[in-house]
Amino acid sequence: MSTSSILVVEDEPSIREMLKMALERAEFKVLEAADAQQAQSMIFESPPTLVLLDWMLPGMSGIELARRLKRENNTQDIPIIMLTAKTEETDKVRGLEVGADDYVTKPFSPRELIARIKAVLRRTMPSSLQDSLSINDLILYPAEHRVTIADEDIHIGPTEFRLLHFFMTHQDRVYSRNQVLDQVWGSNVYIEERTVDVHIRRLRKALSIQGCDHLVQTVRGVGYRFSIKG
Repeated sequence: MSTSSILVVEDEPSIREMLKMALERAEFKVLEAADAQQAQSMIFESPPTLVLLDWMLPGMSGIELARRLKRENNTQDIPIIMLTAKTEETDKVRGLEVGADDYVTKPFSPRELIARIKAVLRRTMPSSLQDSLSINDLILYPAEHRVTIADEDIHIGPTEFRLLHFFMTHQDRVYSRNQVLDQVWGSNVYIEERTVDVHIRRLRKALSIQGCDHLVQTVRGVGYRFSIKG
């Protein structure tokens, strides 16, 4: 299984570097963001396994970012650990109420933080994110963010991966473009419905290498369906 990815959202470069070193020693893949806006874009493009989120950030606060992530279908299951110098019980409760899975106060030992991360991952990783999905020779590995067809790795972008994951867990039902947008991109993301068509074409192109593009079917006048049936 591939390494879990941790997104560190922290505006202090020295703290980010310390966290990166500690996490990499624990064999996590580390992503970095200096503010909430950058973090939100990164999470939308390629969701990490867990987010380490500083409370006090320039612009949008960590609390507001956590609230937004927990509101969206495609990010609400990403575990969040808040990092903060605030030690009051009311602050801790506030962080947990917006959906944070744990709360670590500064200063903290890297060893404690790693233990807390592993505990949160054990607690929050649903079986649906651990188990592979397979249809004939097509296999999708959610935890590894990998797709194979007949044991050959298929190059697929992060949006197409989310799209394929959605289709493979919702087979044989027809979805409109708007429904696909809500499920894969989130209901508060304002993009054109035709964007779905673009990513459907990219997904089919990736699957066509091994002749599996027929699984993604157009239902004229309605939308799209994923099915092994003709």
